[in-house]
Amino acid sequence: MNGDPIGRTDLVPVPGLEFVYETTVDVTAAVPVGQTTDGFRRIIPVRGEGRLQGPHIRGHLLAEAADWQVTRSDGVTVVDAMYAIRTDDGVVIQVRNRGLRRGPSDVLERIVQGENVDPAEYYFRTVPEFIAPAGKYEWLNQNIFICAGARYADGVRLQAWRIT
Repeated sequence: MNGDPIGRTDLVPVPGLEFVYETTVDVTAAVPVGQTTDGFRRIIPVRGEGRLQGPHIRGHLLAEAADWQVTRSDGVTVVDAMYAIRTDDGVVIQVRNRGLRRGPSDVLERIVQGENVDPAEYYFRTVPEFIAPAGKYEWLNQNIFICAGARYADGVRLQAWRIT
């Protein structure tokens, strides 16, 4: 391309990460859908209004939310959460947060059994997509984000980062 030698890595910017927010939400017991053609499905209802705090956004999750999960035959759980954020200044932002949770089968079984497992023992990453109205928070529509997550017996903790 344009005569640039192949193999030059200095021509493409290396992405960085900028912390955006942390949130913790309470969840209730899974509602099993059952075995389907693509794996075992369950719904994880969100209970209460989890708090969201970061340097440029603060608010809470609206209680009408759930995580629609499927555990595939390879043991990987695909998470697909839909929820909304109401910021402290009253703006409502829709979020769809999809990702993967995987790890050794004994570790994942401990999570399913309701045990608090050290997040370093498994992989839990998601990619949130935001639909924010024009104005103060439209920057959420214009960037790509990644979350690192931890699943606890009665909740989920996520830290969101903007890829710069």
